[in-house]
Amino acid sequence: MKKVFIDGKEGTTGLQIVERLEKRNDIELLFLPEEERKDLNARRRMINEADIVFLCLPDAAAKEAVSLCENPETVIIDASTAHRTDENFTYGFPELSENAFTAVKNAKRIANPGCHASGFISLIAPLTAAGILKKEARLSCHSLTGYSGGGKKMIAQYESTDKANSLFAPRQYGLAQLHKHLPEMQKVCGLTKSPAFSPIVDDFYSGMLVTVPIFAEDLMPGKTISDIKDCYRSLYTGPIVSFNENGDEIINGGFISANAFSGKDSMQILVSGNEDRILLISLFDNLGKGASGAAVENMNITMGLAPETGLNL
Repeated sequence: MKKVFIDGKEGTTGLQIVERLEKRNDIELLFLPEEERKDLNARRRMINEADIVFLCLPDAAAKEAVSLCENPETVIIDASTAHRTDENFTYGFPELSENAFTAVKNAKRIANPGCHASGFISLIAPLTAAGILKKEARLSCHSLTGYSGGGKKMIAQYESTDKANSLFAPRQYGLAQLHKHLPEMQKVCGLTKSPAFSPIVDDFYSGMLVTVPIFAEDLMPGKTISDIKDCYRSLYTGPIVSFNENGDEIINGGFISANAFSGKDSMQILVSGNEDRILLISLFDNLGKGASGAAVENMNITMGLAPETGLNL
């Protein structure tokens, strides 16, 4: 039985991880008393006692937590932004390739991907790796998310009884093009430039719809929309990430709902458009494959279990 400690379990991601693990009989969850939750020595003791540690903390606190770990066998899975481009951490998106899966399996330090980044990377990284999409392509990305991605404060705002319609209409943010997910989006995909990124939060609890439009001229010579579909078809065979060939049960009357995968830990990839203007679409839950579900999946892999163990697909 593995001992698991969640540093920062009071936040949305931490609570979601607890929810996925508390009913499992192969996990012993370690908890600190409330009065010791921020005690440095108590956290150090718990981190080094655990087999697996989830960090659900602000970046500075996550870096501090890593420095407290002296046990060479402890696996740390960091859900913050702090280590996503750190060469000493393995990027935790195992579906990208056999090598990515093996790297996660053998890692002691894993950076859990950002939610928006998961959608973008799921679409772009396979295409650049396969030589289908130009690495110098100037891309844009549109991402629609549920308000739970903003944490407890935003959840309370959206679920208040006196909210104003003008405030809770769909809201675009990251306007300065400095969103914290951009560095990992560029690095993991091997792009020469970061995409123009438009994240939008809307009045639904959870779910995420990420769309990347590309043009035929963004593709390598001789490549077409068929090559894109072939790439996804061969790579994303499930059970967690899968390619939806025809948009079955997802596209209804020409519409896709951003919360279609709310409550699930899976992700579906779709391709739409035409030979000239192509839409790449990733559909999942910002709390699932976009955060806590991905963290538990990475833990499962390090334990030698099926990635989907204990997840809701």
